[in-house]
Amino acid sequence: MPDGAPATTRSASHAGRTAAGPDGVSDREAARRWRLVLGRYAAERLDVPDGDQRLDSTLGYLYDREYAARGHAAGRGGRGGRSRGGPGSLDGSAPHGVDFSALGWLGEARSLFPRETFERMQVEAVGRYGLTELLGDRDTVEAMEPSRELATALLQVRGKLDPSVADGVRRVIERVVEDVVRRLRPRFLTAVGGRVDRSRRSMHRVARNFDWKRTLRANLGRVDADGRMLVQDVRFNARQKRALTWDVIVLVDQSGSMAASLLYSAVCAGILSGLPGIDVRLVLFDTSVVDMSHLAHDPVSVLLTAQLGGGTDIARAVRFAEGQVRDPSRTVVALVSDFYEGGSVSELLAAVRRLRSSGVTLLGLAALDETAEPIYDQGTARHLAEAGMEVAALTPERFAEWLGEVLT
Repeated sequence: MPDGAPATTRSASHAGRTAAGPDGVSDREAARRWRLVLGRYAAERLDVPDGDQRLDSTLGYLYDREYAARGHAAGRGGRGGRSRGGPGSLDGSAPHGVDFSALGWLGEARSLFPRETFERMQVEAVGRYGLTELLGDRDTVEAMEPSRELATALLQVRGKLDPSVADGVRRVIERVVEDVVRRLRPRFLTAVGGRVDRSRRSMHRVARNFDWKRTLRANLGRVDADGRMLVQDVRFNARQKRALTWDVIVLVDQSGSMAASLLYSAVCAGILSGLPGIDVRLVLFDTSVVDMSHLAHDPVSVLLTAQLGGGTDIARAVRFAEGQVRDPSRTVVALVSDFYEGGSVSELLAAVRRLRSSGVTLLGLAALDETAEPIYDQGTARHLAEAGMEVAALTPERFAEWLGEVLT
C-alpha cells in the first residue's frame, strides 16, 4: 500500500462483525466505506460488495486520477484492472453494460448520487481533474447540472482550456446565468423598480400590486347565503417611479478569489441595465481597470471576457470611478471586493473621502465564500467605513434591497 493511503487491515479482518462501534457504525459498514474511499489500493484486503460495484466504478473513473497524478501504479485487482506494479491508468473499468464515456459517466453519477454530491463531482471533474471532454459534446453539456460552483470552476480554469471546448463552456455559463437571473430579477424589480404607493389606486392588475386590505373593505357587504364573501371589486396599489435617472457605477474586483462574486456582480449589472431610470457602468479591475459598460447588459459575455487572477489595486479603480461621476447627488458607486488592497491604502481612502464629500453614495460589498460566509480584509473595510463608505457582506438578494433603499 503506498504512502499516504490509510491502513485498512483492521477493518478488513473484522469485516464480518456487525457490532457497532462508538459512532454507531458497524465494522462491516466501516470496511465498506473505507473500500469506497480508498479505491483500488484497498482491493487486496477489502472486497467490493456486490451492491457497490457501480458506485466503486463511478467513483474510480474520477478519483483514481488522483493516484495516477501522484505517480502511483495500479494495485492488483484495482479499478485499473492491471497487475500490481503495472503502469497507472486514468481509465476506470466499468461494470458490464455501463458506458463510461464522459457522457456515460455523467449519467451514471447522476443516477447514483444525491444532487449535492453530483454537483460537487462535476466541479471536481472539470476544475480539478481536467475532464474537459465533458464540455466537448453538446448532449453532455446539456446533461450537466448547472450550478454556481460549476460556473465558478470554469471561470477559474477557462484560460487553460482547449479552444475546442469554448462552446461548451459558454453554454454551461449561459445556463447558470439564466438560472441566477430567474431567481434575482424579481427581487430587483421589486426593490429597485419602484415602491408601492398605497395612497393611489392602480388599474394595473398584477399580483405584486394587489391591495388585500382595500379589497376586503370594498367587498364587506357582499356575502352569499352561507355568509362567504363575494369578491367582485379587486383593488391594486400604484407604484412610485423615479423621476430622475441614477448613475450606478459597479466596480468589481477580478482577482483570483473573486470568481463567485464576479458571477453575481455581472448578473446584477445586467438586470439593472434593463431597469428604467438607471444608467449602469460596469468596471472590472485587478492592477488594471477595464470598462465593461458596453457589455453590462450581457453578463455571459462579461464573464467570458473577464480575466481572473493577478493583483489588486482598488485605489486605481476608485479613482477611475471619480472620473465617471456626472451628478454626485444621483450617483452610487458600488465596490465589490475582498478589500485586500495591493496598492496604496492611503490613496484609496483619500479617493473615497473625495467622492463622499462631493455627495456620491458609496457602497462596499464584501466577498462571500462558497458557503456565503464573508471573506475579506476587515481592517481595510473598517477604514473604508470610517472614510464614508457603507460596507456590508450581503447576498445578491439583500444587495437588491439595499440598493433599492438608496435609490428611492
